[in-house]
Amino acid sequence: MAGFVQIIEFDTSHIDEVRMLGEKFAEERQAEGLAMAVKATVTADRDRPNHYLNIVEFPSYEVAMQNSGRPATGEFAARLADLCDGPPTFHNLDVITTMQS
Repeated sequence: MAGFVQIIEFDTSHIDEVRMLGEKFAEERQAEGLAMAVKATVTADRDRPNHYLNIVEFPSYEVAMQNSGRPATGEFAARLADLCDGPPTFHNLDVITTMQS
């Protein structure tokens, strides 16, 4: 496998707070040397106001599950859910190939 991607799909009218929460979480993980994600991208759906997807890339499924099992990640997920207008949906995807121009 070429990696693992988790997509968190959610609706919120509090995107600025969600962004600040995500940035703080990433900074804390970096400072503690505990960052497991390779890359995270937050996107806004142009056709659906207040609909977002957070695309998080990991080196493997195992690393992603290790990250998901950490207490700090659980706390982050709970705080994210509090800012959402409904429950987030998680998509767990094995990367088969990646192409770049």
